[in-house]
Amino acid sequence: MRLSPRAALPAPEIICSHCSRSCNKELGIRIPRPLGQGPSRFIPEEEILQVGSEDANMQSVFADAFADLGRLDNITLVMVFHPQYLESFLKTQHYLLQMDGPLPTCYQHYIGIMAASRHQCTYLVNLHVNEFIHHGGDQKWLTGLENAPQKLRNLGELNKMLAHRPWLITKEHIEQLLKTGEHSWSLAELIHAVVLLAHYHSLASFTFGCGISPEIHTDCSHNFRSPSVRNYCICDIKNGNHGSNESHNPAGSIMTLDSSCEVEVLMEKMKQLQEGRDEEEASQEEMATRFEREKTESMLVFATEDEDLPPDIDVSPHFEDTSYGYKDFSRRGMHVPTFRVQDYSWEDHGYSLVNRLYPDVGQLLDEKFHIAYTLTYNTMAMHKDVDTSTLRRAIWNYVHCMFGIRYDDYDYGEINQLLDRSFKVYIKNVVCSPEKTTKRMYDGFWRQFKHSEKVHVNLLLMEARMQAELLYALRAITRYMT
Repeated sequence: MRLSPRAALPAPEIICSHCSRSCNKELGIRIPRPLGQGPSRFIPEEEILQVGSEDANMQSVFADAFADLGRLDNITLVMVFHPQYLESFLKTQHYLLQMDGPLPTCYQHYIGIMAASRHQCTYLVNLHVNEFIHHGGDQKWLTGLENAPQKLRNLGELNKMLAHRPWLITKEHIEQLLKTGEHSWSLAELIHAVVLLAHYHSLASFTFGCGISPEIHTDCSHNFRSPSVRNYCICDIKNGNHGSNESHNPAGSIMTLDSSCEVEVLMEKMKQLQEGRDEEEASQEEMATRFEREKTESMLVFATEDEDLPPDIDVSPHFEDTSYGYKDFSRRGMHVPTFRVQDYSWEDHGYSLVNRLYPDVGQLLDEKFHIAYTLTYNTMAMHKDVDTSTLRRAIWNYVHCMFGIRYDDYDYGEINQLLDRSFKVYIKNVVCSPEKTTKRMYDGFWRQFKHSEKVHVNLLLMEARMQAELLYALRAITRYMT
């Protein structure tokens, strides 16, 4: 059932489909029915590129992914909206998990479980539990972090800070992991672990942000009822995702005047900002003030009313301190200095450090960041020949602003002009508390835009978040080394 629609090559698909029909008809074996309507709960299945309809280049990418995973998973099938990015993403993930690296394979997948568990992302947890077992991992580890090796348990503190409050990471945390002893980490191992943690924290954001459906072989993704029974899972009801057949417009078929002209209004603001840049530049003091104002205002963008609800499926055995989550860094009088990109940047510092200690990974990450940031089709909704660079930069910099990261040459006043409140709520949820993202939030921003454009937004959010986490961790490692 898993392979029949997802084989990437015609022969296996036909064989698997025939086998499932034969099992049902001739052997009387009950065949499970998928509960979902395609790879995403948010995006109608017919709008996602169907396997077999892609061009020759995409067929090759799919074949490579199938060779790696033995299937085409739902994340791949949603990312296929953007083939150039997907190719870079799969190449990077292949290198992190399939190629010989500093960490053994079972450690890599267990770290993936630890990272995904911070956001209760059962989709990724299930994926890596299966891979962990497949590669001979000790299943006792899966009963709780306390049963994993001390070396992995020591990573728990870094995992939770990196996922929720990366600005708290210091060189002392790095020193604790690297100090000489039976359970110490090498620098190369730690870089590999940090990249894996940041990768899966941010991939959890993409998974929830795009409403990725569970794979058919996992719990809560299939049943044996007749197709006449309403197909949804109890976890979808809690998150407001049960309306899979609803219109893309959350208000039904009636499009309000505001939503019908939001694209034109946004395009006009972008045009004004692009034309006005050369007229008058704000002073450095004013630019700093605007950053602080935007950082403060981002704290008032609350996640959801239900932010204290427990997760649907308990994944707490895979991590410690379950109450530890995202907190705005200036609340309760706590002050954290602004992280100035001019003092420590990915391009000038992080890239070379990663490449030196984990060869080629810095290059792969840099390519992936660059593709996500520069990706454009020069379209917005129904409009063509549009320069979207101003909007893409505002989204990227808003994510970094929420983490206290400042670009001296950017006017943060642009963010409020280009990102409305519903969009900011969505961004904050996806980046900081992705497990609380709902279909209502997804439908509520950019109501005239295509699903491919909303997936593009999620690629930007995922990569901006990953880079923010890496900047804080790599800066701490650099300070330890010097």
